[in-house]
Amino acid sequence: MLDPVRFITNLSTGEMGYAVAREARRRGFEVTLISGPTPLLPPKGIRFIPTVTVEDLKRALGKHFFANDALVMAAAVGDFLPNTRASKKVLRQPRWKVTFRQAPDLVRGIAQRKGKRVVIGFSLETEDWLPRSRRKLKAKQLDGIVANYFSSRHNPFGKGRVHVALIDSGGTRILRRRSKSELAREILNWVIALVRSRQI
Repeated sequence: MLDPVRFITNLSTGEMGYAVAREARRRGFEVTLISGPTPLLPPKGIRFIPTVTVEDLKRALGKHFFANDALVMAAAVGDFLPNTRASKKVLRQPRWKVTFRQAPDLVRGIAQRKGKRVVIGFSLETEDWLPRSRRKLKAKQLDGIVANYFSSRHNPFGKGRVHVALIDSGGTRILRRRSKSELAREILNWVIALVRSRQI
């Protein structure tokens, strides 16, 4: 938040995370959905944890992660936070200087303490999407990463069909023109296989 009525956000709609939660519940899993603000309605039969800020999400992850077998971190958490927040609405003026600090890397922090749990991250890039995503997979100590890209021809936000890559230590699998529900099924199959491999 910059002031009580202004904030920094991005184009994420929550569609992917909700689709994964819906699919997991359909298969009979116990599901906890931690969600930022969105007009989407949470699927029935799940534990729903609403959040607004990065700190809210950090607290919710710390409270609920260790009671689950896997985390699919589809949340588009901002990389930067404003250094200050005005207590009142900032009035119109010729210039308004705002400085930012790096936000905590929540998925990296949780992955470092995962034990035998599986942690899947998401990556969105505008260039070199596969090499950058592979580097993030290793740097963040993830079990897998869903790599995505944004361009003038490919907007992954919302309900449209997307091209993504599922990347893990075994390699890269490209999925083309998948709906979010189709992609959720592929992600769940992948997560289940990773969880089972950890339990052997």
